[in-house]
Amino acid sequence: MKLKLGYKEMVRRAEAEIKTIDVAEAMRLLSADAAVFVDLRDIRELYREGKIPKAKHVPRGMLEFWIDPDSPYHKPFFLEKQKIVFYCNLGWRSALASQLAQQMGLEDVCHMAGGFDAWKAAGGAVEPVEKR
Repeated sequence: MKLKLGYKEMVRRAEAEIKTIDVAEAMRLLSADAAVFVDLRDIRELYREGKIPKAKHVPRGMLEFWIDPDSPYHKPFFLEKQKIVFYCNLGWRSALASQLAQQMGLEDVCHMAGGFDAWKAAGGAVEPVEKR
């Protein structure tokens, strides 16, 4: 079966519409407390590898519901006037999430190129996540 639109093309299109920051910029934002970091990875990835300190975990499958103030699952931090930096493992899910957040009306959003793998490779701080 041939798909009409594969993930590579979806990510490419998303990246053409969104802001992408590199790990160095992400580190500056984190150290200045100038953004909310949103980790989109599966909880098992967080348990296994940890996360960026102070990052909020938002499962990718719940993003739309957590952003929308009319949803019973809404998380108020999405409506605060602040920059939101999405990240995942490699930057694919976060590119799609940034595009979606913009489509829903969030204005100051971006994603981190290379994701958590790039963060770790650059020596970024990692906070463990304990199983609940």
